[in-house]
Order: sequence, then structure tokens, then C-alpha cells
Amino acid sequence: EVQLMESGGGSVQAGGSLRLSCAVSGFTFDDRDMGWYRQTPVNECELVATISTDGATYYLDSVKGRFFISQDDAKNTVYLQMNSLKLEDTAEYYCVADPPPPQYECLRSGSVCPDCVGDWGQGTQVIVSS
Repeated sequence: EVQLMESGGGSVQAGGSLRLSCAVSGFTFDDRDMGWYRQTPVNECELVATISTDGATYYLDSVKGRFFISQDDAKNTVYLQMNSLKLEDTAEYYCVADPPPPQYECLRSGSVCPDCVGDWGQGTQVIVSS
């Protein structure tokens, strides 16, 4: 059974840092790309970062240089290090195995992101305050 379990969310002041973790079971990182999506307070689904099976990474433009995705094969865990957090980073963050491309219909504005294809965790909330 595939399972993804996020942790590490919370409330932080702008400029602070958080590290999200996603412990997975039922598959290995050799087999599946991994990523982090976030659902914003206005119900937009944003693909924040991905790491492919060959280690290539992708970042949303607004988080480049601030967020870093990594994975620990021995711990079956994916991380999202978030630095210099901004108010607009406030969102529910989801770990996703085989994250769907953001242009998918199931990720259009107003959708519930984890209802889309792929395997999703339960989400962890990040609140950034001034």
C-alpha cells in the first residue's frame, strides 16, 4: 500500500524557515518522481518543487533560491526546506508521488488539489505571518 505522511508544518514569522518532511512507504524513489504541491488560501494549486528519479529538480519561480527539495533514500523521506518565508507562502502543502503537471484540468483554480491524479499525502499547513 502506498502511503505518504507529511510533517513539519506550522506557524512562522516572515523571514523564518521551516522544513517539511514526507515519509513514504509502498514504493522507492527509484521508481517515482516526487514533488510538493500547495493549495493556497484562494484555492490555487501550485507545483512548488519536484525531484525526479534521476535527481533533476524543478522549482516554482517564486520559490527559487528559497526552497530546496531533497530526498533521503535510506529514510524513504522527501524534504522541502523553506527559507526566507513570505506571507504568500501560506498554504496547505502536499507531498505527491508522480506529481501531475500543473496544467492538468484536475488542478484548475478552485479544485481540491489532492483529488487529482498521483498519490498524495494528507497535507501539512504552513502559516506565515508578519
